[in-house]
Amino acid sequence: MSSMNLILRAAVTASLVASLAACGGGGGGASTTPVGAAVKTPLLIRDAADENWASVGVKVLSIALTQQGGGTVTVYAPTTPATVNLAQLDQVSDLVAGAIPAGTYTGATITLAANPGDVTLTVAQDPEAGFSATPGTTIPASQIIVNGASGASGAQTVAIGVTFEKAVTVTTAQSTPVELDFDLSHPAFVISHAEAGGLTIYTISFNGGPVRHHPLRSVMDLVLRHFYGTVASVAADNASLVLDRETPTLPVASPETAIATGDTATILADATNGTLYYDLDASSTAPTVIKDFSSVASALSGRQVRVQARYQADGSLVATRIFSSASFATVWESPEGHVLRVDAAGSRLVVANETDTPVVLTIDANTNFVLPNQPASSAPIGTGPAFLANLRRGFKVHATVDPATPTLAKIVEIQTAAFGGRIQNATTSSFDYQADFRHHGDAYSVTLPYISASTANGTDGSGNPVSGFKYWNFAYPTLVTTSTATTTAESSFVAAVGGTVGFGGVTSPLYARGATHAVWADAAAPTGWSAPWVELVPTKLPLAFVATGPTANAFSVTAPGGTTPVTISYSTTAGSATLVYEVNRSQNHVSVTPQDITTSAGATALAAGLAIGAPVKISGIPQADGTMKAYVITYFTGSLPSWTD
Repeated sequence: MSSMNLILRAAVTASLVASLAACGGGGGGASTTPVGAAVKTPLLIRDAADENWASVGVKVLSIALTQQGGGTVTVYAPTTPATVNLAQLDQVSDLVAGAIPAGTYTGATITLAANPGDVTLTVAQDPEAGFSATPGTTIPASQIIVNGASGASGAQTVAIGVTFEKAVTVTTAQSTPVELDFDLSHPAFVISHAEAGGLTIYTISFNGGPVRHHPLRSVMDLVLRHFYGTVASVAADNASLVLDRETPTLPVASPETAIATGDTATILADATNGTLYYDLDASSTAPTVIKDFSSVASALSGRQVRVQARYQADGSLVATRIFSSASFATVWESPEGHVLRVDAAGSRLVVANETDTPVVLTIDANTNFVLPNQPASSAPIGTGPAFLANLRRGFKVHATVDPATPTLAKIVEIQTAAFGGRIQNATTSSFDYQADFRHHGDAYSVTLPYISASTANGTDGSGNPVSGFKYWNFAYPTLVTTSTATTTAESSFVAAVGGTVGFGGVTSPLYARGATHAVWADAAAPTGWSAPWVELVPTKLPLAFVATGPTANAFSVTAPGGTTPVTISYSTTAGSATLVYEVNRSQNHVSVTPQDITTSAGATALAAGLAIGAPVKISGIPQADGTMKAYVITYFTGSLPSWTD
């Protein structure tokens, strides 16, 4: 199954709360030029699952915004940067502090620590078939290179520059979200380079494609990861409480302990629908429905809490559920991660936790399945073992267990219903996903209908409201295909996914692949999942060799064991040009250089790299005529990789 893109999203809005997902620490506010008054705003990060990596760890040192007309404003700079495991933020945003001065911004610069050991890679327990690294192992720091790192030994950093699609204006009266997407399974993000009988070097590139701007319509669309803290105070009117923010220790400790961030968060009770309050130290785990904190205020002071919350239009945070205990380890003990196994017959669910350890959860008749932003007054979307038929490997969940029986799941929050794989049998009403895994028992084939044509579905790349299904090619989220007066998105999609690429011989044919985060109970499927969108993800060709050089933006390649060359087309059009990377290895040093083929220099470099017989790695979308439309082309100089790489 193709891995889906991991997305780090920094959402900037004029609201009352400031945050940045997954990174503990205090906020900064230094500016190099005068700016308007500081406005508390949320910065959030999120991603999507990659089945090959259990952990992708980074340390965010700072985030600075570029002002229109020049100058920068640092909006995040923790005193002690924490390691962020991006694998746990599958389309789920997490909170940290910061303040955005009012003003207009055209881009951002994210600075990461880049010393040996600052960026970490841990292989999943069950990666995709053919993945070269050993399951469950951590890649040695000596085999990881951060491309573009600079600075003295022990103080190396890498700066990631991102230009916004449109300028963003922050005011005290306007909410203007911004997303910065880190596509961690982008074909150029981790490039492995192996020689026969030698070490494999993993070069990580943050610039040149893996990070881009992607506008977000509203903070109310965000799904927030549960966050932690100690209750500092309850407001005199009992409508809200203030948390001293904490993050769990990473790597995970036993018992797990909290790290103070120095930040606070104000949380409102849901005065309309009620907030579910769980006292995990009580003999009963049944929740109390509260519409203010008056009934629990005296017991809350100093308590450790885990909060599930959602944003309101004004940027305030309203709690859906609050879990409290005298012990941080108790509120943390709630497996969060991706589904590894679904055993409907045995009434069990296996979830990979923060350490990628499989946790076996029993599902009984009282287990409730919920969605993250559901009001407390809403019924669960399902209850008991029978609902397991609606779950698949790769879903992102956060389970709350019974403190007396830690293997028994009381609540399973489905944070992301992630479907993906080969696209088959596409019609104008539905399509199939065929997902394959190293563990064949996890494979599935599922039919997803498109959402109803009348369902509101965000916006297109120009910010226009969209109703009904839409799709786009990987890494071009602003080039969205939607229904028009003459053609439906569904019919365009059917034509787009019908291609096949094949080398013949012993090689297998390659098909269109995609990823979807499905929605529950749309009008198109009132008791099931349906697809609001599909992102067409690049299909990876095996390491191939140039058969004919480039002519008219096309060349051909052969693959070991194949009998027929495949034609590869590429684009030199600015804004949608094929991404090209030169990988050079000299001894154990590997550098990755992006080549801009919209320029004559970049085009010349590509032509030189595509000499007949040269090895290349290509990812793209199979076309109906049997050719491959390349999204990424990687060519090699210096010490060449093994063909098995």
